[in-house]
Formats: sequence, C-alpha cells, structure tokens
Amino acid sequence: MRGVVFDGSRTEVVDDLEIREPVPGEVLVAVAAAGLCHSDLSVVDGTIPFPSPVVLGHEGAGVVEAVGAGVGHVAPGDHVALSTLANCGACAQCDRGRPTMCRKAIGMPGRPFSRRGESLYQFASNSAFAERTLVKAVQAVKIPADLPFTSAALIGCGVLTGVGAVLNRAKVDRGDTVVVIGTGGIGLNVIQGARIAGALTIVAIDANPAKEAVARRFGATHFLTSASPDGVREILPHGADHAFECVGRTELIRTAIDLLDRHGQAVLLGVPAATAEASFLVSSMYLDKSILGCRYGSSRPQRDIALYAELYREGRLLLDELVTETYPVEDFAKAADDAHHGRVARGVLVF
Repeated sequence: MRGVVFDGSRTEVVDDLEIREPVPGEVLVAVAAAGLCHSDLSVVDGTIPFPSPVVLGHEGAGVVEAVGAGVGHVAPGDHVALSTLANCGACAQCDRGRPTMCRKAIGMPGRPFSRRGESLYQFASNSAFAERTLVKAVQAVKIPADLPFTSAALIGCGVLTGVGAVLNRAKVDRGDTVVVIGTGGIGLNVIQGARIAGALTIVAIDANPAKEAVARRFGATHFLTSASPDGVREILPHGADHAFECVGRTELIRTAIDLLDRHGQAVLLGVPAATAEASFLVSSMYLDKSILGCRYGSSRPQRDIALYAELYREGRLLLDELVTETYPVEDFAKAADDAHHGRVARGVLVF
C-alpha cells in the first residue's frame, strides 16, 4: 500500500508498505483524507525529534475496515475521525478527564508498519499518510456519514488543538478580548473557537496581508500585519484577556505576554525547537497574569470530536473553508512546499 515515509534524511512516497492485523483493542482504518500539519514538516526538518524510519501524518479520517477483540463502539463500515491520543484510559490522569496528560500517550511510538522486512515507526500514534493505519480503539471516533472526509480529517488535530485551546484550556468567556498571533490552520481554529465562545473582540495578527479575508471569515473583528504592542493597544488600550501564540517563535511568545491585560493569560500553541528558551519580564506577571502551555487543546477526543462534528453540521464550526487545496498522496512534495511557504491554510492529502 502507499504511504509517506521519512527515513531520517529524505521523505518519499512509497507503494510497498505493509501493516499488521489489529490485535485486541485496536482498529484498522482505511484512510480517505489526511491534513498536512506543520508538525509533520517539523519532524522532517528536525524541530520535532522523532525516530525513523517513520510513516508520517497525524490528522486523518476514513472508514473502519476491521476491529480487534473487545472493540464495540465502532464497527467495519463506520466513518471515523482519528485522534493522536493513544491514552490508556485507566491511569489517574485519564480518570481525571485529562487524556492529553496520560503518560502512555506521550513518547511511546509503536511499529505497526513494515517495508521490505524492516519495521517502521508510527508518528503520533496515528500515521494518517498511509492508505491504512492502525490505532487504539480510543483514537477512533465515529462521525456522521454525511461529513466530508476532507473536512473531517482536520478535526483530529487542527480543530482539536485550536478550538480546544480556547474552550478547554483558556476557557474564553462571553465578552472576553482575544489576540491570535498567526493565522495558519491552528490560528484560524483559535479564532473560530473564540467566536464560538462569545469573545467580543478578536484581533488576528499575521505578516501576510492576504490572510485578512479568511481570518475575518472565521471570526476576527480586527486584523493587523504586525504584532507591535502599540498597534494592538490602539484596539485594546489595556491589553487582551487572552493572547494565543500560534507560530512557534520565542520573540512572539514574549510579545503575547506583553499584550496581556491584568489577569490575562498567554497560551502557547506554536512549536519552536525543543531546546528553545523564551524570556519575559518577571515584574509584568504580578498582576495575576499567566503563561499556559497547551497540549492538543487539552482535548477529550471522544467527547470533543463528536461535539465539533455537530457544530459543523449546524454551520457554527467552519471546516470546508479550512481546506485550501487537496492533493493526491503522490503530490506530497508539492503539498509540503505549499504548506511550508504558507500558500494554504490547510492542504489535504487524499487516497
């Protein structure tokens, strides 16, 4: 079968991947569509360290082909969106409703794939850039059959991360003020999450002026091409209740903190290099300001994916508008180049 493999130095679309059958507690999914996220590119450029060779992809949707023993919530033929959380469901963090903090869901890559007798790693417990993938049962969330796969694929990472950061982590409330730095796939979902939450003012910031129209479509009330504090304070004289950094640059992390009002919180979603360090004025924090890390939108996928699917069907959550371009999997190189240079909000690979 076809898939996108990174061998540690180069990325290649191959057609001779193999995958084992599901064991108890697993689901085999025929992937129909997979979003290309910057996290995939970050594995290739070394920003996210990951063992290789690895089958890339982590934002996908498709049809259940087979299930292992003990799996009852999905069956062959069901349409599913896939999450990256292979959480155990039994530890203290899972019991508290914090699957993103489950230690079984972090840093334990499996090897369900093989190629020419060699085992290949699975990226983010998902590897959606393959015609078929194996996930734990908890990662497969049933979705309505009328939800287009190209849109459903985006729920599993971009929507869970961006909208989830607003609703689950920051808990943006009605009338709050929000600044979003970066209007890529994650930033646009932060914007629409803030809109859904009832934020009064949503300031989108992106160096590319061409992104203004889509930012406003998703809910931005203002758009700036610079993260200059002076420009933001013309709109929000006292600063923002919430500032989301969605780019992954340390200087913008500092900017997000500087843009906060009293009792404001900066939420970090962009991914800089693993060794990157950021600085800020300690004295600025004593007015009850907070810096919040956020993994995967602090999501509970079985609950949240179903919720977002319904919000989409009601017209309140935008998904189709996120898909700028679709690419046959064979055109992965072009899709990656478009994503790297910001030509698309989200490119989607289709099989």
